[in-house]
Amino acid sequence: MHNLIKMLPDAIANQIAAGEVVQRPASVVKELMENSIDAGASFVQLIVKEAGKVSIQVIDDGKGMSPQDAIMSFERHATSKISKAEDLFAIRTMGFRGEALASIASVAQVELKTRRKEDELGSLLRMEASVLKVNEQVAAPKGTSILVKNLFYNIPARRNFLKSNPVEMRHILDEFQRIALANPEIKFSLVQNEQETYSLPVEKLGKRIVDLFGKTYREQLAACEENTNYVSIKGYVGRPEYAKKTRGEQFFFVNNRFIKSSYLHHAVMSAYERLVPEGTFPFYVLFLTLDPAHIDINVHPTKTEIKFDDERSIYAILQAAIRKTLSLNHLIPSLDFDANVNFRNPGGAPAPTGSIPSFSGSNSPRPVQDAWKKLYEGLNDNIEAFERGDVAEPTTNLFSEPATTIQSKANTWTADSSSHTNFQVIQILNKFLVVTLSGGMLLIDQKKAYQRILFDQFSENLVKKNGVSQQLLFPQILRINPADAVLVEEILGDITDLGFGLTKDSEENYWIQGVPAGIGEEDGQNLLEGILEQVKNEASDLGQNHSEKIARILANRAAIRYQSKKLLAEEMSALVEQLFASTNPSYSPNGEIISRQLNEAEIGQLIG
Repeated sequence: MHNLIKMLPDAIANQIAAGEVVQRPASVVKELMENSIDAGASFVQLIVKEAGKVSIQVIDDGKGMSPQDAIMSFERHATSKISKAEDLFAIRTMGFRGEALASIASVAQVELKTRRKEDELGSLLRMEASVLKVNEQVAAPKGTSILVKNLFYNIPARRNFLKSNPVEMRHILDEFQRIALANPEIKFSLVQNEQETYSLPVEKLGKRIVDLFGKTYREQLAACEENTNYVSIKGYVGRPEYAKKTRGEQFFFVNNRFIKSSYLHHAVMSAYERLVPEGTFPFYVLFLTLDPAHIDINVHPTKTEIKFDDERSIYAILQAAIRKTLSLNHLIPSLDFDANVNFRNPGGAPAPTGSIPSFSGSNSPRPVQDAWKKLYEGLNDNIEAFERGDVAEPTTNLFSEPATTIQSKANTWTADSSSHTNFQVIQILNKFLVVTLSGGMLLIDQKKAYQRILFDQFSENLVKKNGVSQQLLFPQILRINPADAVLVEEILGDITDLGFGLTKDSEENYWIQGVPAGIGEEDGQNLLEGILEQVKNEASDLGQNHSEKIARILANRAAIRYQSKKLLAEEMSALVEQLFASTNPSYSPNGEIISRQLNEAEIGQLIG
């Protein structure tokens, strides 16, 4: 009987690893640029063509590699960053797993040129599908240049999963921005399709933020800084009045590594509680520095998820630091930090203004958790509720509105009713309509009904390309970052057909000249931000049916104002008429049930 278990060839093993490390062109950008940072570069240039599908090149002036190191860099688990297991908890470099170049070379054509300062000649290597094709010495500048061409050329199925160029370019811009923010002491350049998008000189963090996101950010930044013996926090937070409906401008860095953490984001949002409207997100760029022994970064190959040994302390310190920043900048009522028991030293004496209890030495006889026990007072419910995922539901009192009698196409919707039958409709809770039917009633969700009606209207506008635009008296500048500008280009045709009027000035800024008629009084900037946010957070990226998705998104946004709105008799009549003349009166464009029909027996059961 033959043995069934066998070793996979290295090429296949590398392709399997690439599935985790190299998900799209932006993954290549991240890995190569982080290698440049680890190499001590003072200048890093990123060059992409066709959103990285044709080529990605990263050039740096770092320390370079010897001929032998250049060959070894393409081997799996070959790294200069660690040598023993204990090193995993003392990592301060960006890379350490030794998988990136091997994974990239298994699914692309790669050319590497590198030279150390002390070497007269550099090395040139060409790899295809993990196979070394060329290895020779050449003249080369100090540093390293890696050119990645035809990503996934040997795995057509993976290449077919790539999205449109604007979507892929948006992901590349996200990675570029994160690395540029984390390293303001390094000069960066981004060239896409032979046009320079960014040229970032060496600068301080505040200036780097302005250069990346625009001049309007200069006036909204508030410096945030807090130092403890456990963690140091430094960076900028945005003023509450500049909070946007779009995510994507919230950045956490731990030991200069970009991370994603819904837990820490909740800490920031709780500090802004009652300062920003619901559904909006303040800007922040926050750097947390702590002993690598307190964190585990070897959680996922992308290294954007980490674990803290005392996450609750981080939560409390972060929240307190941001509240102090907002107070000191007169963005919330001033707090007396000297008198606040949360900021007393463990021994009981008041701490200096803005100080945080020490976590080590004679000032911290108890563990970190005990030292921060008082700081958690008032925060425990907040943290625990977040960890449980509890959502508080508002309570309301039931009441009814005046009734109206109408004739509607709804009469043909149910077999129990005959045409041209009069019936009544009333509104309850400013959210629901009750329509009387022969032998029962129909309960309609007001907001969902409007979603269906507006969706049909916007879909028709997209088909006929005749969306009515309501011109603005004073045009508004659309304040978006470059990544979102790429997305606007992708959906520009559709939002124009819906009734948005957008123009671009000589500095590549978009101006909102008009908005779709019938959206109410919602601000054009907020409306477009909401559309962009929902597009970015769709379960799948823009695809073949993106026009339908945008119509649905706009319908959802426009229907929000009807969620708790008292309707006049005429408005209730029109709503029912239009709903049952729609393409699908039973379901909203989100697939949710709009109404429920109850017969006499079912009504009796409700109160029996």
